[in-house]
Amino acid sequence: MVSLQCTTSKKNILKLKMKLERLRIQGLRCLTQVEMQLSEGLHILVGANGAGKTAVLEAAYMLSHGRSFRSGTRDALLQRGAETMAVFSAWRTAKGSPVRLGLGQRGKHWDARIDGQQVKLAQLVRECAVVCFEPGSHSLIAGGAEGRRHYLDWGVFHVEHAFLDTWRRYQRALKQRNYLLRNHREVSTVAYLPWEKQLGELAQKIDMWRRRYIDHLMPYLRAQTQALLPELGSLECHYRKGWAEDQRLEVLLAENRSRDVVRGHTSQGAHRADWTLHFEHAPWREHLSRGQEKLSALSCLLAQATVHAQQCGIWPLICLDDLSSELDVAHQALVMSQLQASSAQVLVTGTEFPPLMSSFPACLFHVEQGQVWLENVAPS
Repeated sequence: MVSLQCTTSKKNILKLKMKLERLRIQGLRCLTQVEMQLSEGLHILVGANGAGKTAVLEAAYMLSHGRSFRSGTRDALLQRGAETMAVFSAWRTAKGSPVRLGLGQRGKHWDARIDGQQVKLAQLVRECAVVCFEPGSHSLIAGGAEGRRHYLDWGVFHVEHAFLDTWRRYQRALKQRNYLLRNHREVSTVAYLPWEKQLGELAQKIDMWRRRYIDHLMPYLRAQTQALLPELGSLECHYRKGWAEDQRLEVLLAENRSRDVVRGHTSQGAHRADWTLHFEHAPWREHLSRGQEKLSALSCLLAQATVHAQQCGIWPLICLDDLSSELDVAHQALVMSQLQASSAQVLVTGTEFPPLMSSFPACLFHVEQGQVWLENVAPS
């Protein structure tokens, strides 16, 4: 067994955790009114397909990311016939201080609250951390670059407090340049210059933070893939910042302006960054089986959880949706042993109680037709 704690860490992070103590959900998908009291360690949610198990994980994830991990619009989250949706939670940090978080939706309006006070969404998602492995997670490896950028930037966001403001300023400048590109006949060349200068300066900062985060991540990711995918050999991460390595973005934007006019958008910059994993015995992602894609994605998420603990001093909540159908028994056992050693709080869903889990102390919840109740405490 390989511990989630990398040997290169300068801290003992095995016992640091953030605890989700209470979760109340109203009007989210099939969940009309659900309230759960949670403890430390492992929680297993058992129920039929469509009962609402994934929606419980989704609620916790939304508090940390400001969006669902499932595809579709935010409007799809609202229960049919309901006018509002709300998620309330109580968390306790490693220092023992409690914090109450809430996220609600009424029509197009979203409301974020910390201890009852209305705040911006960015303030809310900084207060808690949730990582989730679910059936769509393999897209982190096999899907488009947007998901990989979100994964990378979520990690950066929690350690670089200036990142969000920098990214928003970058997006505003990008929007202005794209507007000029689409209306190029009505504007002069001079109008592009301040936006291209700003894009170049901000992209440089974003690139620096992303590279720094990847440097922190890789020792943990290598250890994790060696545990779950030893047959693939050593691992390297190839990061592409979104423009030529040896060129200034500001210069490239000016040189490629006419091409971008034809495209109608800015084709180079931090918004085009991507990263890919290359294994010694599977150098391209096309060489990976579907199962290996899932294990690679799970490795990324567990490594990110460990980096968060190392850098922020606290373990995130770890959600594993439909684990028994995504992993074979041997890999389930390995992952659960690692998580138990980390002392992270874990939520696992399944259509039935996995026999493997009987060897781990756990709280068992039953989910049926949008209702959730604590059934018992699974034996250790």
